[in-house]
Amino acid sequence: MSDKSAHLLIVDDEESIRSSLRRVLRRDYELSFAASAAEALALLKTMERRPDVILSDHLMPEMTGLDFLKRCRLLYPEIGRVILTGQAEMQMVISAINEGAVLRFLTKPWDDDELKLTLYMVVDQLQSAREAQQRRAAPAAAPEPDALEPGARELDALEAQHPGLTQLTRDADGAIDLSADLDEEP
Repeated sequence: MSDKSAHLLIVDDEESIRSSLRRVLRRDYELSFAASAAEALALLKTMERRPDVILSDHLMPEMTGLDFLKRCRLLYPEIGRVILTGQAEMQMVISAINEGAVLRFLTKPWDDDELKLTLYMVVDQLQSAREAQQRRAAPAAAPEPDALEPGARELDALEAQHPGLTQLTRDADGAIDLSADLDEEP
C-alpha cells in the first residue's frame, strides 16, 4: 500500500504510541490521530473523508477501546476496526471478535511487519467487500456490440431486412427445417 489510498484513524491516549505508529505507517497510509475515544468520535463526525480503518488502543481512560469500537460499528459499519492492547485478555478478544466489533487484534509491543500485514489484510478485505457490493448493486449491462458472439451483427442485419428469418425452426444439427415451415399456413 504505497499509494496512500487507505486512510487510518489511530486512537491511543499515549503520545509515544501515536508517534511510533506515525513513524511506522506514514509512508503507507493517510493518517489521522485522536488521544481518546471521545476525541475520535468528535473527529469522525466532522471528517471530510472518513477512515477506512480505525486502529484503537484498548485500555484508555473514560471509554475502553472495545466500547469505542462497538459504538463505531453501530455508527460507521463500513469502517474496519482493529484493536491494539498491551493487556491481551483472551475473553475480551473472543467477545470483540464474536460481536463483530473488531476484525483483527494486535498486542503491544507490536512487530512492525505484523502490524503492516494486518492492516494491509483488513484494508484489502474491506476493499474486496465494497467492490462485491458495488457489483451486486450495479444493474446488468447489455453486452457491448463487440462482445456479441461471432456473426451476431450479421444476423441482426438479416433480421432487419427479413423479419422472422432468425425465428426459423432448426433441426438437431442446427439446419433449417423447411418441412416445419411449409406445413404452416401464412
